[in-house]
Amino acid sequence: MTDPEPSGVRMPDSTVEADLAGYRREGLIDPPATRDTEPHDGSGRVEMTFLPAERSVRVPPGVTVFDGASWNGIAIDSTCGGHGTCKKCKVQILSGAVPVGRLDARAFTPDQLRDGWRLACIAQATQNLRVHVPPLVTRPKAATVGVGRQVILRPAVQKRYVELDEPTLSDQRTDLARLTDAIDDLELQADLHALRRLPKVLREADYKVTAVVVDEMLIDVEAGDTTARQFGIAFDLGTTTVVATLLDLTTGTPVAVRSMLNRQQPFGGDVITRISATMMDPTALDRLGTAAHETLAELSAEVCAEGEVDPAEVYEIALAGNATMTALALGIDPEPLGVAPFVMTCATPPVVLASALGVSVHPGARAALFPALGAYVGGDIVAGILATGMDRDKRLRLFIDVGTNCEIVLGDGERILSTAAPAGPAFEGGAIRCGMRAAEGAIEVVKLGEDVELGVIGDTTPMGICGSGLVDVVAELVKIGLVDGTGRFVQDNEAKAAAPALADRLTMIGKERVFVLYRPDPTADPADSVYLSQRDIRELQFAKAAIATGWSLLLEEFGVEPRDVQQVLLAGSFGSYLSPAAAVRIGLVPRLPVLRIVSAGNVAGEGAKMALLSLRERAGAAALLEEVRYVELSDRSDFNDKFVDQLSFPT
Repeated sequence: MTDPEPSGVRMPDSTVEADLAGYRREGLIDPPATRDTEPHDGSGRVEMTFLPAERSVRVPPGVTVFDGASWNGIAIDSTCGGHGTCKKCKVQILSGAVPVGRLDARAFTPDQLRDGWRLACIAQATQNLRVHVPPLVTRPKAATVGVGRQVILRPAVQKRYVELDEPTLSDQRTDLARLTDAIDDLELQADLHALRRLPKVLREADYKVTAVVVDEMLIDVEAGDTTARQFGIAFDLGTTTVVATLLDLTTGTPVAVRSMLNRQQPFGGDVITRISATMMDPTALDRLGTAAHETLAELSAEVCAEGEVDPAEVYEIALAGNATMTALALGIDPEPLGVAPFVMTCATPPVVLASALGVSVHPGARAALFPALGAYVGGDIVAGILATGMDRDKRLRLFIDVGTNCEIVLGDGERILSTAAPAGPAFEGGAIRCGMRAAEGAIEVVKLGEDVELGVIGDTTPMGICGSGLVDVVAELVKIGLVDGTGRFVQDNEAKAAAPALADRLTMIGKERVFVLYRPDPTADPADSVYLSQRDIRELQFAKAAIATGWSLLLEEFGVEPRDVQQVLLAGSFGSYLSPAAAVRIGLVPRLPVLRIVSAGNVAGEGAKMALLSLRERAGAAALLEEVRYVELSDRSDFNDKFVDQLSFPT
């Protein structure tokens, strides 16, 4: 069973009330006793069973389906974290009864409501329920590689093979002293794991062993010469997607790479909703930390299996994430990040064991975490600056990591400014009527001419539209004249004059004007199609205006004009698939020749790899804290005026 196509109908309250009255008469709101229901038992709890997983949880009456699923580790799609605003948490009640709520009536067609479809975040369990949860895409399309500089290979991990003299009555040095004397260029200290293994391994290997050293800490002793086997894992801990790369530290080459959806997703699609979750629920901080650890653990196991590497041969990991993701992974309360004046607990996280982040590799493996420049310019951006050489290149370059929270960096090798702009969830498909993540079935490319040409991920039937497709279609509609500079769909007569072949795709759903991108068949109701609504365009306008205001203020602070920018780097998964021409056309980036606009890919992951491969680069990342100046947009008195100026589309 699959998730129904969103109807997208946002009916006025009078219409909703009329429909609710109709549903009440049909028994959808007050189900009759003959309906397939099961009251809760005498324990005072009700049971929710989730399909297809066939997992059950017993909860007090009144708990929502969304919370019950979350407590049971069942992921339900949501970008608002269960607050009833995104309308993506669609589930089907197979047995038991859940009344139709006001938001349900706006999110589903009457037929879908009769079939039991409800929004999980408002569906309260007052009796036993069997609930079908549509499968959540856990492997969204993501950029796994990006622009990166060549580095001098000098990892923190070293392996030294030594052949030691056996002890005698005349040479009673300790085992550790015997080993450290043989490696006299390092001031070695030993951790407890290494000391526990040292006496047995030395004697079983006839004193021919390999010392495993991270920085100057002896973390293990291995029998024989194992110097050819040393690995590390670089993580890009994104709010939406997490990417892991297994690296051979002897050669610097990647061995395996995997990505998956961050398991924190049920708590919300952006950092603000996840911070809010910790403020409203005292258990949420631990649950968010566990979800992050499970994500990292699953990816580390996958890359090791793919690369045929024993996890015990992974001696260090590096992690780049924004300030909130890093805090949650470490179990640090993120609340101060979400309220003014937006203060971090620390700029440079401590070095911890990989096991503290849930990653099952060598027990002595350390985790190197990137420092953050500010509450909303975190370690992922520091990693991106490192990978792109923003601190070295003498050209004036603009770095934009496009996402729910958009980070922007401007530099010329001498000065570097950074800021963050609240773009919202539009680029991740959130708050968009037919929006979805960049997964199979998502429209990612749109070309408008005599007909509509769609590029769909997986070359399958369109199911929705992702961020790059959203930018594409709006840019194309502006180009052909079906959307004016203010972001409004033009009137029918203007549409027929501007694009006669496409004018009939402009239609109404409820009271809202929409442009139909894909219809299953010519007779299908527009509400069952994939379409762009007027409200979707507004969401994109707000997102692009926030970003454009950010870079325009940085340019002003720098004392330069947009035309002076010599290169624009679009970073992150979304930036990798965004059309530079479309980005220019809607004003997301400065109006520059498209050859100056480069998709940088997953530069956060590249920076994490560089930190694993080179101590020099790791020191360079730490130095950026002193070199980069953060500009707080919310403190600017002219921010609102400039934001309004950026709302329109260039024509």
